[in-house]
Amino acid sequence: MIRIGIIGGSGLDNPDILVGAYDTLVNTRWGDPSAPLKRGTIAGVEVAILGRHGRAHTIPPSQVNYRANIQALEAAGCTHILATTAVGSLREEIGRGDLVILDQFIDFTKQRAMTFHEQFASHQPVHTPMADPFNPDLRATLIDVCKRNGFAFHPTGTVVTIEGPRFSTRAESRMFRAWGADVINMSIATEAALANEAKIPYAAVAMSTDYDCWKTDEEPVSWDAILAVFNSNAKKVTTLLMEAIPQIAAHSG
Repeated sequence: MIRIGIIGGSGLDNPDILVGAYDTLVNTRWGDPSAPLKRGTIAGVEVAILGRHGRAHTIPPSQVNYRANIQALEAAGCTHILATTAVGSLREEIGRGDLVILDQFIDFTKQRAMTFHEQFASHQPVHTPMADPFNPDLRATLIDVCKRNGFAFHPTGTVVTIEGPRFSTRAESRMFRAWGADVINMSIATEAALANEAKIPYAAVAMSTDYDCWKTDEEPVSWDAILAVFNSNAKKVTTLLMEAIPQIAAHSG
C-alpha cells in the first residue's frame, strides 16, 4: 500500500488538507517526534503529516528530533516522503515566492545527530550513498505538477543547510554562493540524509521567501518577512502536494 508522509516546514506546520483527519501518537527508539502524526487521505491516498517544528512552530531547527521524525513516518508505513521548506535565495533569478525542486544539498550543520548508525555490527559498516539525495521519480512528479499549474519554479537547486536558528552573516552568505548553493535553509540536509539511510524515497519543495543577506540593495532577512511571503504563497505549495500525491500513488502502485 502506498502511504505518503508529508513533513511540513515553516508556514505549513499544521495544514488542513486531509479528509477524515485524526491524530496518532508515535514513540520511537529516538524519542518523540516533533508532533503527533495527523493522518487521513488526499484523493483517496493515505497520508501522514508531521510538523517539523511542532504544530505551533516551537522547536528550533537545531533541536528538531530528525531521527524520531523519520522513524515515526517509517513506523506509520510511509512509503514516500515529501517535505516543504522556506528558503532564502542565493541567486538573483530565484525570486520571492518561487518554488525550487531541490536536487542537491550541502550540509553546513555542526551539532546534529545525522545518522541512525551510532555503531556498526562487527565487520558490517554502513555508508549510505548520497550522490543524489532527492528521489528522481518524486522530483519528476513535482516538476510536472508545477508545469501544469504554471507556477514560477526552478526544476533543480542546491540547498545549503546551516545550523540556525541565527541567520547568516554577509560573509557566510557570499561564501555559500561561491560554493554553488542556490538556496539556504536550516533543516533539509539532515532530513534528506536520514530518509536515505531509512531507504524511504524523499523529495523536497522549497519556497524562496527572501534573499538572505548577500544582496546589499535589500533589507537583510527577517522572520516576519519570511512568514509574510510564505503565507501569501502557501496555496501554491498545498496545491502542489494535493495534486502530486495521487500521481505518485498511481505511478507507484
